[in-house]
Amino acid sequence: MRQQVLVLYLGTSALDSDVIGWTRYDGTGRSRPTTGDSDEPPYATGLAALLDGWRLLQMSQLHPHTTGEEYDTSYLPYEFLFERLVDVAQG
Repeated sequence: MRQQVLVLYLGTSALDSDVIGWTRYDGTGRSRPTTGDSDEPPYATGLAALLDGWRLLQMSQLHPHTTGEEYDTSYLPYEFLFERLVDVAQG
């Protein structure tokens, strides 16, 4: 078994909100790591990833914005980390 990791950045803290950024890492060796290298995300929402068999490992903690920094765009605050295990013997 080998691990695949999927990091989805969502528009809000809700798991069913739209994906706005993503990164994938493939521990099976079948593909090179990708960092949102396509125009379309691998899933429309975090919930769609769950429905496809990805396991949710971690969600971002929710921190209130400091007054005056509500529209700061320095980072994507709603990060969700998923994994799935793939049997490499099955090809």
